[in-house]
Amino acid sequence: MDIKKLQETYPKLLEYMTSDDYSKHYIRLLKTEINWILNNHDYKEILSYEQACFIRSEQTSSYDMKRRYRLFYGILKRFEEDNLFPNRRRQEPLIKRGSYHLLCPEFKEVIDTYCVADKARGLKEHTIYGNASGGSCFLLKMQELGHTSLSTITEEDALSFFVGDDGNAWTSSCYKKEISAVFKADLGDYSKEAHRIHTYMPKIRPKRKTVPYLQSEEIKAIHDIIQPECSALSLRNKAIATLLFFTGLRGCDIAILEFNDIDWDSEEIRLTQEKTGINLTLPLTPTIGNAIYDYISNERPASSDTHIFLSEQKPYDPLKPKALYYISGKIYDAANIRMNSGERRGTHLFRYNLATSFIGKGVARPVISETLGHADPNSLDYYLFSDIIHLRECALSIERYPVCQEVFE
Repeated sequence: MDIKKLQETYPKLLEYMTSDDYSKHYIRLLKTEINWILNNHDYKEILSYEQACFIRSEQTSSYDMKRRYRLFYGILKRFEEDNLFPNRRRQEPLIKRGSYHLLCPEFKEVIDTYCVADKARGLKEHTIYGNASGGSCFLLKMQELGHTSLSTITEEDALSFFVGDDGNAWTSSCYKKEISAVFKADLGDYSKEAHRIHTYMPKIRPKRKTVPYLQSEEIKAIHDIIQPECSALSLRNKAIATLLFFTGLRGCDIAILEFNDIDWDSEEIRLTQEKTGINLTLPLTPTIGNAIYDYISNERPASSDTHIFLSEQKPYDPLKPKALYYISGKIYDAANIRMNSGERRGTHLFRYNLATSFIGKGVARPVISETLGHADPNSLDYYLFSDIIHLRECALSIERYPVCQEVFE
């Protein structure tokens, strides 16, 4: 780290970012970090950008702020040390998130071998990523216990990852399943030891979650903000909200929608689902079609990209699936619902809502499964947990029991 060089040259960095249409807010935040490191370099004895990033990250519990620090100090390091200006399309963080990059060589090779093996089997990329992430966390824990090889991991060590001191499992069955997938795979020379470790992993009973669902007043609030006359959302976000509300599409499928997926003449949406790879055809109702058309005609940036939905800032790249979570947050904000901390605000709530509304109206299960694009008809069972109308029919009356009036107020 050459703090003197940074002090002399950072105006060029900010000037470049201004000319490249970075937002004033983003540039102001980066300048805040530049001032912080210039003012605290000597006082805190900062010797590297990594150290500065670590100090700043420890000062907040916000995931977004931690990620921002990793990005900003990566920008400063590459600019000061390598004379590289930031790239809007691809900006690597200074310190990578996750456990993999912290693993010793053998453990990294185990994860790499797993990824190659399951990719050859045809597993989806996001499935492989999830399993590899879980496996990396497990191996990092083993590394913290002093192991640098699979051959030295004992049953007690393996169990310590899944079971607490009280003897109860602290990990979910799904998380354990992801880790198991790594150790059950064909890992070549590591297979024998990996399978031995897999036998140490405990059975964890799946837990049925309490599935959140949209209340009737929440449904009305969302319905109101997607009306043509309402301006609470941008045209892009209104079109996305309309798709979520009336089709129950997954966020990842909305992100990959292209112009060819919309058949305006036949009034159909046809796509291959990102998660399952199964083709799905849905009706293009006037409400949905008008919302998409309004966005394309009046707000969508000029671009040769074939994806329908683009980012609202240059360079106007296609939306990534994770962006749909933040857009769904804007939808809830505009509807003024689910504003309390801890309340679920993702796109999947719209799928629950569509499924339960169909179930409540007596629509046949095969029709619902086909509309939601399920590969397995049994996947619908999970959505039935939100069917409050029929669940109430199974409830016992409490009329014979004395209950204080305050309970009902």
